[in-house]
Amino acid sequence: MLRFVVRRLLQLIPVVFIIVTLTFFMLRAAPGGPFTAEKAVSPEVLRNLEAHYGLDQPVWKQYLTYLGHLARGDLGPSYKYTNRTINEIIAGKLPTSLELGGLALGIALLVGLPLGVLAAVKRNTWIDYLCSICGLVGICVPPFVLGPLLALVFGIYLHWFDVSGWEYAGDRVLPSVTLGFAYAAYLMRLARSGMLEVLHLDFIRTARAKGAGEARLVFHHALRGGLLPVVSYLGPAIAGLLTGSFILETVFQIPGLGREFVTSASNRDYTLVLGLVVLYTVFIVVMNLVVDVVQVWLNPRLRFE
Repeated sequence: MLRFVVRRLLQLIPVVFIIVTLTFFMLRAAPGGPFTAEKAVSPEVLRNLEAHYGLDQPVWKQYLTYLGHLARGDLGPSYKYTNRTINEIIAGKLPTSLELGGLALGIALLVGLPLGVLAAVKRNTWIDYLCSICGLVGICVPPFVLGPLLALVFGIYLHWFDVSGWEYAGDRVLPSVTLGFAYAAYLMRLARSGMLEVLHLDFIRTARAKGAGEARLVFHHALRGGLLPVVSYLGPAIAGLLTGSFILETVFQIPGLGREFVTSASNRDYTLVLGLVVLYTVFIVVMNLVVDVVQVWLNPRLRFE
């Protein structure tokens, strides 16, 4: 397992290199720059700003300089936030995005897994049909549609929760439910299909013939194998919960990384865009690695290859 983990972590280096290279040159190829939208900036001041940040140098030299700083863990200064580095911005905003993603993941697991298992056990009954309808609605209604609807009903009309901010416990309810509902629907469908496949295997029939109760069949025999599709999906899902908060953080005015990413793209803050791309890339690769390890633990027939 150690060789497998080390090999996968080493694969992270070329992945980050390729993504950073593509992002770097695409940003430079776009028209405009970080300071072209500034008001009342004379050409002389603009030249001084570009010289201060090294933007007056050839693109290839800027690229090599950025790679050198990145290798040392330095993501560079922000072009829009004066006297602040990208490392400081990420350190200040990342906990909020992680908290939102963690709450949404908890809601998705607490709702999706029980409904999926229940739908599989009660196959072709009204319970199964009701759970399937809920899953279909969760998949068809995107978060950027569900979020404003929940804010309108429960925030503006009923005044149960706040529709913006991230200061109180009530501020976290609507964004977490909005983001977690869609992933709960996917988890429900995956758990249902995985459990249905396992419940029809020979060892389940043998256990049932020996007199095992339904609860023991489900939780002791079938659940471990039935959740393998769910575990496979959790890696991209957890990464999606972090990156999928871009729009929601803007809708609910949450001071997280998603909102900063949208703002930095609009402001052409090159270093902040690159820093967030690097962060998301590392996070996705690491989460996929964790999922692979958990899959082998759940299914001993798999091997670290």
